[in-house]
Parts: sequence; structure tokens; C-alpha cells
Amino acid sequence: MTATTAASQGRGRGGRERILAASARLFATQGINATGMEQVAEEAPVSKRTLYAHFRTKNDLVIAHLKELASSGATLESVLTREDIPPRERILGLFDQPVPDAAPVRGCPFIDAAAEFPDPESAVHSYAREQKLRMVRLVTALVTELGCREPAALAEQLVTLADGAASRAMVLGEADYGRHARAAAEILLAHALPTTT
Repeated sequence: MTATTAASQGRGRGGRERILAASARLFATQGINATGMEQVAEEAPVSKRTLYAHFRTKNDLVIAHLKELASSGATLESVLTREDIPPRERILGLFDQPVPDAAPVRGCPFIDAAAEFPDPESAVHSYAREQKLRMVRLVTALVTELGCREPAALAEQLVTLADGAASRAMVLGEADYGRHARAAAEILLAHALPTTT
């Protein structure tokens, strides 16, 4: 089978999914701005016509990629909506690597995207901000449920710890770096939540 035949067999149905999978791999390994649309098309593999039929601009592709991550369960925030875990454990789950054994270690994709699109008015930065605000709302709801007297302040402290730990884990290449922030989060929760008698 020739390379052209293999590529043509990879095209067709499922093009959008292949584009998103290829962009996720490329964005994770080399960054969003360093990844060109032609490279995504090659990696997918799809024609440039197919790529642009699904995503008119690179911004459209990046936002679709971030939305896919948000719904995939592969981000820090995903543990917060799990009904099968008690509220306190959901909060502490923020400090665990969302994808065990992932290599390379990645921090928060929303913070990464906001850093690569620093203009606060850009669509990508705005979407990243929405996700980080959603994260604090989810934590606020959980600490409120646990009986915290000042839920908004505690939630901000906890998400700041989680985001900081995720960023350091990525920079240092240590998947379990969150254990340090988890210990601090346990102290915060112990002081802020009512004691049971």
C-alpha cells in the first residue's frame, strides 16, 4: 500500500474526530501557537479542504479542542462534577493528575491556552477564563455543601492551590506534584469546615 493510498483511506468519515485527536496530540507536545493548520491536516490525516470545512479558523479549532477536553474528563475540573464521590474527596481530587501516567506531564490546558492567547478579549482567552470561573463556582458549591462559613474565599484558595500545583507539575515534569498542594488543601478544609462531634 502506498503512502498516498494509506492517507486517502484515513480520510473521509470521522474527519472532525481525527482533526481534534491530531490537534490534541500536537498542542500537548509542541504548544498551540507552534502548531500550524497544515501540520494538523497532515497528522489527522485530512485534506486542508476538509480541515477548513470543519474549522474555518485556527481559533475555531483551538476552542473546539478546549471544549473537547472540558467534556472528556481529562482536566482538573472534571472530578468536581462526579456524583459518585463525596464533596470533600472531589475537592481533594483536584490535586491528582487527571490522566494517570500521561507523558509528558501537562498542566491545566485552559491556563496554557490563556498564556498562548494573552489578549483577554480573544475568543480563546475568554473561553479559558470561563472554564476557570466555572471551576471556582463548582468548588464554592462543594464547600458550601460541606458547611463552610466563607465558601467563596475558601474556594478561591483551593483553586489557586490546584492551578499552581498543576503548573509546577508541568514545569518540573512531576505527575504527582499535587501531593504538596493536597496537604495544604487538607489543612485549609480542616480549619474552614465545621467539626463533627
